[in-house]
Amino acid sequence: MFRLITCFLYISGFLIYSFPQLARIKKLSHLPVNQLDKIAHEYPKRFSKTFLKLTGSDVRVEGLEYIPEGPVVFIANHESDFDIPVLLMTIDKPFGFVSKIEVKKVPILSSWLDAINCILIDRKNREQALNSMQEGVKLLKEGHSLVIFPEGKRSMGGPVLPFKVGGIRLAQDARVPIVPIAIKGTADVFEKNRRLIKPAHIKVTICHHIDPNVHCHKDYKELTEDIRRIIIANRDARNIAS
Repeated sequence: MFRLITCFLYISGFLIYSFPQLARIKKLSHLPVNQLDKIAHEYPKRFSKTFLKLTGSDVRVEGLEYIPEGPVVFIANHESDFDIPVLLMTIDKPFGFVSKIEVKKVPILSSWLDAINCILIDRKNREQALNSMQEGVKLLKEGHSLVIFPEGKRSMGGPVLPFKVGGIRLAQDARVPIVPIAIKGTADVFEKNRRLIKPAHIKVTICHHIDPNVHCHKDYKELTEDIRRIIIANRDARNIAS
């Protein structure tokens, strides 16, 4: 219970005291994309590192060398609410992410979602969802990167769920590399603990990227299954500390 209260207070403090940083980012909108994205991610990255320390968790990452230069679409499995801070902590390349539109209702957090170029999708409104995906293509072509969780919901540490094809089509339409990422252990922090926070061993495995010259000539449904198999193989590899 102590860790849960500590983490909650830290999140609240982060949101409250992040106003000056948000104001600074808005004033720097004239900067080149790469430079602005890096500045916008400094504060969330620091938050994520401290936040994961408060949980007492050990986070390891492998394969950072497989991330290419320029905009990419990261495709990751989705175990837990902790996946985003774990990725913010471990990946140096700035990114936005695709999420459900309901998070827009959270004060201050919604401003940060805008600052790091997130795409929010209303799953109940097909037209809005299509417009959001087109906005995602536009962001990628402008030089931003995106993280997509194609399962559509958390697996809670269970088997990786079937992938939706939207993220793959996004990368194909924008003609950017796809970087599969396998996440293991984030559900052990919270979801498996009856809403309490406990230390866990977390591993992030970044797989070889898929060049657009390769994936753009593949059927998107077949490619989606190929990427899912890559992620499952790396997620379930027996190389995580116990």
